[in-house]
Amino acid sequence: MKKVILITGASSGMGKEAAKLLIQHGHAVYAVARRLDQMQDLAELGGFPLQMDVTLEADIDRVLETILQKEGKIDVLWNNAGYGLYGAVEDIPVAEARKQFEVNMFGLAAITQKVLPHMRKANAGLILNTSSMGGKIYTPMGAWYHATKHALEGWSDCLRLELKAFNINVVLLEPGIIETEFGSVMLDNIRKFSGNGAYKGLVARLIAATEKMYAQGGTKPAVIARTVARIVNASNPKTRYRVGKLAKPMVWMRIHLGDRLFDRIVMSQV
Repeated sequence: MKKVILITGASSGMGKEAAKLLIQHGHAVYAVARRLDQMQDLAELGGFPLQMDVTLEADIDRVLETILQKEGKIDVLWNNAGYGLYGAVEDIPVAEARKQFEVNMFGLAAITQKVLPHMRKANAGLILNTSSMGGKIYTPMGAWYHATKHALEGWSDCLRLELKAFNINVVLLEPGIIETEFGSVMLDNIRKFSGNGAYKGLVARLIAATEKMYAQGGTKPAVIARTVARIVNASNPKTRYRVGKLAKPMVWMRIHLGDRLFDRIVMSQV
């Protein structure tokens, strides 16, 4: 059945690959991101790219008005926009941390709030939130990024309970190491904020370990795309989908091994 799907963060990586697949499946896919020029290929495939910054309410209102005027509904909202702010807690300005929360958490919440009345009216819908294995674990230099994803996990669980009576599913996607721009953005931030300060030794080791890990390859975004397609088509989706390199073993270790042992395992890699 054709569904109207809104995807944020669709200009690259997981969002773009999933948008392509969902378009091929016959859905009406509205792909939004700040970089409109990087989504023209989606238009050529039959999608509907729109410019939107998730932190700007006027952008959100404009996009939702466009979709609802044309389609009259939104069946699926995939909150996929986000980035990783990495660096030592001591070094990252709180203003930068606020920006991280504005994109990864509050922008997501704002668009969700505006979509929900339409889903409640239809007594149906799917909210898919891109968390991370980082919403369940932690790593050095990732405090603010992990904070947003841990917050998103709890927020989504509460939302799931609230929306059950309205037949709206809330699902968390928890990717592992995926071959996207995330790694390069992460390393740029580490170098910018903590590359030359008191933590430069740890930073150097972390950069080397991260570059080695990505050089060995991660999971292709197409794997995430196929997972998202299954979620969209499922009548009763699971509450969480943990997909991609290291996601399942890392979260298993965090749950079962305890803090001290997990600390040692993580630090042994840097």
